[in-house]
Amino acid sequence: MKRLTFFCCAFMMSFLGIHAQKAIIPPAGGKAISNELIGIFFEDISSAADGGLYAELLQNGSFEFSPAERDGWGAGTAWKSVRPGHSLGYIQPLGTNPIHPNNPTYMRLNVERVGHYYDFKGWTGFGIQNDGFNGISVKANKDYCFSAFFRNVEGGEKTVRVALVVPQQGWGKDPILLADAEVKVSSNSWQKYEAQLSVSEDATNAVLQILILDKGVIDIDMVSLMPGETFKGHGLRPDLAQALADLHPKFMRFPGGCVVHGGGDGFWDTYRWKTTVGPKEQRRGLKNTWGYHQSMGLGYYEYFQFCEDLGMQPVPILPCGVSCQGTNGGWGMKDQAQDWVPMSEMDEWVNEALDLIEWANGDVTTKWGRIRAEAGHPAPFNLKYLGLGNEERISPEFIERFKYIYERVHKAHPEIVIVGTAGPGSHPGNRDFETGWKLAEEIDLPILDEHYYEPRTFFLNNRQYDNYPRDRKTKVYLGEYAAKDKKLIDALAEGLYLLHVERNGDVVCMTSYAPLFARKDNTNWNPDLIYFDNERPYLTCSYYVQQMFGLSSGDYYYGDCVNINDASNLQGQSVILNTKTRQLFVKLCNASADKKQAEIDLSRFKGMKTTAVKTVIQGNAEDENNYDSQPIQPQKENVKIQKKMKVDMPPYSIQMFEISL
Repeated sequence: MKRLTFFCCAFMMSFLGIHAQKAIIPPAGGKAISNELIGIFFEDISSAADGGLYAELLQNGSFEFSPAERDGWGAGTAWKSVRPGHSLGYIQPLGTNPIHPNNPTYMRLNVERVGHYYDFKGWTGFGIQNDGFNGISVKANKDYCFSAFFRNVEGGEKTVRVALVVPQQGWGKDPILLADAEVKVSSNSWQKYEAQLSVSEDATNAVLQILILDKGVIDIDMVSLMPGETFKGHGLRPDLAQALADLHPKFMRFPGGCVVHGGGDGFWDTYRWKTTVGPKEQRRGLKNTWGYHQSMGLGYYEYFQFCEDLGMQPVPILPCGVSCQGTNGGWGMKDQAQDWVPMSEMDEWVNEALDLIEWANGDVTTKWGRIRAEAGHPAPFNLKYLGLGNEERISPEFIERFKYIYERVHKAHPEIVIVGTAGPGSHPGNRDFETGWKLAEEIDLPILDEHYYEPRTFFLNNRQYDNYPRDRKTKVYLGEYAAKDKKLIDALAEGLYLLHVERNGDVVCMTSYAPLFARKDNTNWNPDLIYFDNERPYLTCSYYVQQMFGLSSGDYYYGDCVNINDASNLQGQSVILNTKTRQLFVKLCNASADKKQAEIDLSRFKGMKTTAVKTVIQGNAEDENNYDSQPIQPQKENVKIQKKMKVDMPPYSIQMFEISL
């Protein structure tokens, strides 16, 4: 009977196209390495969230922008009054009886006169207009979801017309109507209203107009325009999310970066995850470290959901009661400024961590597990990693507070892997680096996060992890790194460095390039992995190198299968085995102007197929992908292979063979 059951199961799996492959036993000569080496680091810098990965098309939809965030900003930023048909009225930002205390500002529209319908060919009403993020990009035959909270303050029921239009320059010219809808507002308490806008033609410079067609007074807040299609229906911009999915990352670190411990204005501006997981109208917007507003439409709930959608491990980073010493000009000070909360208040920050673990992993019967379930995710997120701190100076005050929170979180949840920080400029000899490692070894910290941004020469010549102790309990997470330019030679330098990371995958357990995203018209930092505008992402040379390493993740490294003739530090190689997927990856990098040749011997690997997928990234050293030109693209082809073969390594190239076993 057991044999019959096995036969039936095997037949059904074969019939359904499911091939149940057993993991293979790695042959001799390999070294076990981390299978989570390549991940991504998301920080809301350069408008990576609002106006970027978060699919919301309107800017300042909650009217919470303020001059505390940027000089000249206010509740009306990104909005303007519109009064077609000789309509009259005025707007007022107010804060009395808001929807929620976390979202205190709203806009009052006082409509004094609605113009005649024969004016401007029927275009009339008094209202407001939002231009989005330098225009709203919409596509023909696509639906867009409008929502807003309204409160009818004075007068009878009001008709509100919502329209996507392309404004026309010049007096007396009608806008081009792309889509419109109407809602009726009668309640004198806050109510949410929704409408679907079906667009008739493509436009890159559309605006949203909200026009009141009846006299009286009406309040409006939390205005939103979302594409009908978002990534897996979870509110993220599909093309940018797909660009991340195509990297095949094993984890995502978020929300920063310096965003974690807020700007240089005090602890009131520290990122607090609890105000980012409830209904959007109850989330607290925050001044961003990089000089703009965070709506928190992309909050912890969305981060965790995205990790689940991509099969990544979430790596949330929490503050630990110490500020970033570099904010508000601190990087330029001889003894960098650093603030810290009194030890008598540290339990608040401990509870922040404990409650996050309960929110992510707790049963629905727990307080925070229930809040997660109410948001739409009753199943736990299965959090494995938790980061504490980011790039703080490893001062005595930091050490005291870090140990306090670490000991309590570790005692309550020994199953959670804690990631600490080695401070800024994580190189041997650096004061913070040395002190951070001393602390890590003292408390048996599982993982320490190192950061460095260096010229390409560092990544071409430095192989620091070859010299790290092999018996140290604490593993390395290279959480932020990049060569300081975005030419092909910089990407190849990073590729050579990652080959060295793979060789040391028993010491280094995770890496993530930084920063991840930059919006074309609001870039705080260069270089970045992915640039974008309203229409599309622009993928850098470094992106394609990262993608190659993400595709070739595995759990065993073999360093003696490839010999590169006349090799220098400008050439590198690795052979990675993924025992679960039964795949072998051979990578060869040549960052010199001279052609090289590699001799490959894969005789130890049994069951090799005779064809492989070959991917090559190649060009001129100074080639660069930008908004006008994308000269560097991976080239893929199916090729015949042998267990012993010679492979040419063209100048300024990195190539990979994907081999099935």
